[in-house]
Amino acid sequence: MNYQNVTFEKSFGQPEQLECSDLPEICFSGRSNVGKSSLINKLVGRKALARVSTKPGKTVTINFFRLDTVRLCDLPGYGYAKVSFAEKQRWSGLMEHYFAAGRDIKMVFQLVDMRHAATRDDVSMIEYLMSTGYPFCVVLTKSDKLNKSEREQSLETFREQFKELPEDTPIVPFSAVTGEGVDTLKEIIEKSIEN
Repeated sequence: MNYQNVTFEKSFGQPEQLECSDLPEICFSGRSNVGKSSLINKLVGRKALARVSTKPGKTVTINFFRLDTVRLCDLPGYGYAKVSFAEKQRWSGLMEHYFAAGRDIKMVFQLVDMRHAATRDDVSMIEYLMSTGYPFCVVLTKSDKLNKSEREQSLETFREQFKELPEDTPIVPFSAVTGEGVDTLKEIIEKSIEN
């Protein structure tokens, strides 16, 4: 797959705007500011395809990017405390509609900040993915911020938090700075769209 051959397609902010799924989809889920847009940019070798911000809560729409035979879907971040209740409800409705609309979701990359224990929202999302049966991979972002012993401690903490995680669930440390994990994630994408 040629990851450089990618274009931004569309953004949708309301459930009723979502168009039908006509290609396999790989989606990126996680709390605000966890690095979803940075991960997409690193995968496709672009600096600014998906908009990146240092301020959380900037991705408020579902953004679709088209590769040759698959779409990448950047989902709105969850868990940002400074967003109004009405805005949280809108995001929640948009996400629920996305996952319940019978789309051809081949893989969900669930991003968790490796520097911290998973948040309550992260736990809820991973439990949701386990309950629905969507194939998913846990991506531990910002791995470059930790030294070797901190990384080992983080992985141990994560595994302790998610004892019920199926054994075959990939857990991939990732850094948008160093590129760690990129090749593994590309392999996961390619295997998932073959199925």
